[in-house]
Amino acid sequence: MRVRYLTWFTLLSCMLAFGQQDQPTSTSGSASSDAASEVSKTASVPDLTPDAKGALSQEQMRELFRVVADKDIENEKHQRDYTYLDREVEHKRDGKGQIKSTEVKTYEILEIYGEQVQRLIEKDDKPLDAKEAAKEEEKIQKIIDKRKNESDDARRKREEKEVKEREDGRKFVREVADAYDFKLMGTEEVGRREAWVIDAEPRPGFEPHMKESKFLSKFHGRVWIDKGDLQLAKMDIEAIDTVSLGWVLARIHKGTRVMLEQTRVNDEVWLPRHLTFKVDARIALFKGFNLDGEQEYRDYKKFRTSSKIVGMGEVKEQ
Repeated sequence: MRVRYLTWFTLLSCMLAFGQQDQPTSTSGSASSDAASEVSKTASVPDLTPDAKGALSQEQMRELFRVVADKDIENEKHQRDYTYLDREVEHKRDGKGQIKSTEVKTYEILEIYGEQVQRLIEKDDKPLDAKEAAKEEEKIQKIIDKRKNESDDARRKREEKEVKEREDGRKFVREVADAYDFKLMGTEEVGRREAWVIDAEPRPGFEPHMKESKFLSKFHGRVWIDKGDLQLAKMDIEAIDTVSLGWVLARIHKGTRVMLEQTRVNDEVWLPRHLTFKVDARIALFKGFNLDGEQEYRDYKKFRTSSKIVGMGEVKEQ
């Protein structure tokens, strides 16, 4: 389950808990990394001086959200420098809310030629058997071979697509800042660090400029923004109405909820630490999903060599 790209508010944060299981995740290649670097160069710290009553204005909070979004894009670039473990617990429930089944999977997240991929290493907290482990190694080797043999033209098109997606992402998060009325609720400690607590409710009369932004009015939430680093420390997002996605092929129902906590790693980047989700959804108007679960991200390790050993092959950094 991918959590980095545009996780930090509303629509996509909700979708990340729905329909993305057991799939390799990907992040941007070198071209989009350059784009992220440009963001960090141009981002400026807003004036966050409170008024006489200790409050921040709507415009101050909107500008704060824009800065946090730019920093999150930069975090994505740095995340590619890390391997880590992702332990996923999922409970499927029946119509009465009783648990029908529980599935626990642990993945190792690796980088192969600029692409982040998942390698399953445990089921129900037990190592894979020999057959399953071999299947995972075969999957990784196929990715290595595909990237190794990629033509210059194919690589260029892929990187151009990634740059466009990144730019669309920046536009979307700026729409988020305009789509809500914000209320500063005070400050709290998150991870022993002081954070602003801000509630966000859909702003009446908001006119979206992107088709993805039309869903923003269906969500509300609370975010905790680290005061020292101006980074997203925590968020709690809930659907307040049914969301239909593309030709009513999928519907996310009211009450679907996503909660994310992030942590500071190596004093250089903020990365996911814990995610919980509750999803009530329906696919193609007949297949319903009522599930909840959590993900724990741990053991972040930064690459410090010029090559990476992955399964059966050695992958050299590009």
